[in-house]
Amino acid sequence: MKVVAFAGGVGGAKLADGLARSLPPEDLTVVVNTADDFEHFGLKISPDLDTVCYTLAGLANPVTGWGRMGESWQVLKNLEKLSAPNWFRLGDQDLATHLERSRRIVLGESLSEVAAHFCMAWGIKSKVLPMSDQVVSTMVAVEGGELSFQEYFVKLQCAPAVSGFRFAGIENAKPAPGVLEAIRGAEIILICPSNPWVSIAPILAIDGIRSAMAGKNIIAVSPIIGGKAVKGPAAKMYSELNIEPSALAVAAHYANLITGFVFDQVDTSLEPKIKIPYLITDTIMKNIEDRKRLADEILDWANDQNNKNI
Repeated sequence: MKVVAFAGGVGGAKLADGLARSLPPEDLTVVVNTADDFEHFGLKISPDLDTVCYTLAGLANPVTGWGRMGESWQVLKNLEKLSAPNWFRLGDQDLATHLERSRRIVLGESLSEVAAHFCMAWGIKSKVLPMSDQVVSTMVAVEGGELSFQEYFVKLQCAPAVSGFRFAGIENAKPAPGVLEAIRGAEIILICPSNPWVSIAPILAIDGIRSAMAGKNIIAVSPIIGGKAVKGPAAKMYSELNIEPSALAVAAHYANLITGFVFDQVDTSLEPKIKIPYLITDTIMKNIEDRKRLADEILDWANDQNNKNI
């Protein structure tokens, strides 16, 4: 069963890892949000891409879900002594990733070429693709203007109220090589439990993505459980945009796109309001076993849905 997963952030990375444990490597392609990317200390940082790759490689910090396991902070400590900005915490191992990515891009490699090299170096067998090789930047509308996503998310800890989002550069972005081919060849497209506003929306906004998805079995997994986000500011964003945060809100967010919806057993009261095929299960991924269990359940259910539609 050929599967394409759209992912960003820790929740998306965890489910992508579960899928990688459940599917042959050649059957899984993970398309990752890169609208969070930015430059820091002159280096090209790809937070979502790195979180997905670190997780698939078994290198991610198991406590935070992002960054590297067993990280050290000598470079950051010395930067702090020099009064350098320290709001975006770069560990020593993580810094090596950004240094090498930046070096390769300066020499003319594309982001997708660098990602392929890193996946090979880290032993990742499934295909991981950035959504685009062109620069796209999420801008968060707040009172008084706009913030770059990392300023909003990391520097200001999501404190400002949001009123909207803009993806700067999206009009010039093209799907990275292999993305459209993977989507067209997929039997299932799975939207991971990533933030719909800032992790999934940029992927869907790239020219050609939605048209390639036409007629596909598209399943979204809710990142909102019991009215709260498992991680990150998704629920806060819904509230500030005058939408009650819930799994129902996520289903409505993807209306006219998805053919199936997965949400947590905590939200069984929402069943009568979900108007498309759905799966209710335990969507919390506390450990590796949970990731694979959830992936298996979704794949089995999605396969049943495909068979019903034959």
